[in-house]
Amino acid sequence: MLLRDHPLMSSYGIPSWPPTWMLFKGTGPSRLTGEIGVLKGIRANDFPSTRRCFLYMQHEESSYLGCLLLYDIAFGRQVIAVLQCYCDHSIAEIGSLDVSHTL
Repeated sequence: MLLRDHPLMSSYGIPSWPPTWMLFKGTGPSRLTGEIGVLKGIRANDFPSTRRCFLYMQHEESSYLGCLLLYDIAFGRQVIAVLQCYCDHSIAEIGSLDVSHTL
């Protein structure tokens, strides 16, 4: 099962992957969608209480911020652990990761 297709990659039935990307820094478009760019960082300090994980992505010359909403806390922790290991990898590559072990 690919990360992008995992049934728990959602919150209240709304898919979280890929996140909508909002311009954080740079001169690119203010909003992007899709599995584009390269993961540059992750912030999930408040995850257990907020069930949110923030992703920082670089696309061309601009930086973007996206948010994953993950209802299932145990699955969310596993996703966060995986994402922390995949900084500097493409978002498309991350979406293609096999996460069958989390089912």
